[in-house]
Amino acid sequence: MTEHTAGIAPEATGWRASLPVGLRPYTEAAPLAALFLGISSGFPFAMIAATLSTRLAQSGIEKSTVTAFALTFLAYNFKWLWAPIIDAVKLPLIGRLGQRVSWLVLCAVLVMVAIMNLGLADPEADIASVAVAAILVGVAGATFDIVIDAYRIELLEPHQLGVGSGMSQYGWRIGAALAGSVALIVAARSDWTTAYIAVSFFGLFAVITGLVMGEPARRQEPKPLKGPVAAAIAYVSPLAEFFKRQGALVVLLFVLVHKIGDTLANLTLRLLFEDLGFTNDELAIYDVGLGFWALLAGIFVGGILYARLGMKRSVLISLILMAVSNLAFAGLATVGHSTWAMAGAMGFENFASGIGGVCVVAYLSALCNLEFTATQFALLSAAASITGRFLTGTLAGGMIESLGFTNFYLVTTIAALPGVLLFWWMMASGLVDRSLGTAGTEESGE
Repeated sequence: MTEHTAGIAPEATGWRASLPVGLRPYTEAAPLAALFLGISSGFPFAMIAATLSTRLAQSGIEKSTVTAFALTFLAYNFKWLWAPIIDAVKLPLIGRLGQRVSWLVLCAVLVMVAIMNLGLADPEADIASVAVAAILVGVAGATFDIVIDAYRIELLEPHQLGVGSGMSQYGWRIGAALAGSVALIVAARSDWTTAYIAVSFFGLFAVITGLVMGEPARRQEPKPLKGPVAAAIAYVSPLAEFFKRQGALVVLLFVLVHKIGDTLANLTLRLLFEDLGFTNDELAIYDVGLGFWALLAGIFVGGILYARLGMKRSVLISLILMAVSNLAFAGLATVGHSTWAMAGAMGFENFASGIGGVCVVAYLSALCNLEFTATQFALLSAAASITGRFLTGTLAGGMIESLGFTNFYLVTTIAALPGVLLFWWMMASGLVDRSLGTAGTEESGE
C-alpha cells in the first residue's frame, strides 16, 4: 500500500520563492503559529516535571516522594474526559472572539495563576500544599493543551501537518527549555517563588497567536446545546466516532504502549542528575541547553524523513531511535559524573525525540476527525503517556532504589520494544493508512 498523502502545498510566491524548497513550508503563517502555540504548551509541563523534581530534591525530599509527584501529570492523561466541553460549549462574553480563541485566552489566565500559586508553596514547610498546587497546574495545563492542540490541527492544512507538528515540537521544547532554564537561573540568584512567577508569563505566547491568527478556517462551529439529551450526545459523539473505525482498539493500544520506555526514562532523569552530583549550571548547559540544540537537529531530520520516507517508515524509525536512546542513560549512570557523558546522552535522546515529535505527532493529528478535534486529540495524546506516567509515579522510585540507575534504564529500553513491534504489524496489515481521520485528508476549501 502506498504512503498516505493529504493535499499538495501551493507554489511559493514573493520573497518565499527565493528560499530553498525545504525551508519554504516553515515560513507559512500556520506552521509559524504552531511554533508559538507550542511554547505556551510546553512550559506548564516543565514546571511540574524537571523543574519541580529539582526543587524537591534540593529541598531534601526523598526519592520515592519525588517520583510520586509524577501522578500530578494524570490530568494530562484524563483530559479527554472534559475535552468535549471545549468542543461544544461557547464561552459567554469573550466567546465573540471565536470558539478556540476565547478558550485560549481563558486557559492561559488559569495556567498563569496556577503556576504563580505553585511558586508560593513551600515544600519544606508543607509538602501537601505543593502537591495540591502541582495538581492545579496539571489540570490547568492539560486544559490549555486541549485547546492548543485543537487550534493547531484546525489551523494547519493536511499538507502542513508534518511541518506543523515539527514546528509545534520546536515550540514545545523551546517553551520547556527556556522555562526550565529561566527557573533554574532565577532560583539560583533569587528564590523559587520569583522563578515561578517569572516563568508564568510564557502563557501569553498562545494568547497573542490566537488574537493575531483568529479562528481557524477549518473550525466547525458547535451546535447549540438544547437540553440534557443534546448535551449527552455532544459529549459521547467524539469518542463514539473514533471507536467505530476499523482497528480503533489496536490503534489505541499502540498509542498506549509506544512511549512507556521513553516516559519512564525522562521523568526520572533529574533524579539521576542529582544523584550523580550535577550542579544547576551544568543542568542548564548540558541538559537544557545542549539538549535543546540536539532536539532542533532531530526535528529538522524528522521533517526530512517524513517528507522522503513517508509517514509509516518515518514513524517506525523514530520509535526505534527513541528506544535505543534509553541505553545512553544507562551508560551515563555507569560512567558517573561526566559532563561529556551527560552531553552525549542528552544529545542523542533529544535528537531521537525531535524525530519522533515530528513523525508520531503528525500521525496522531491525522487520526482526528475535524468535527471533534479537541476531544479526539486529547484522547490520543493523553493515552500516549498514561502508562509510563502511572508506572513512574507508582514503581519507578522503588525500581531505582532496588535495581540502581543503570539496570533501571536497561529495563526502560526493553519496555519500549512492544510499541515498535506493534507499529510494524500495523504497517504490514495496512491499518496505519485505514486509521486516518478527516484532519489528515480534508483541506479548508473542501
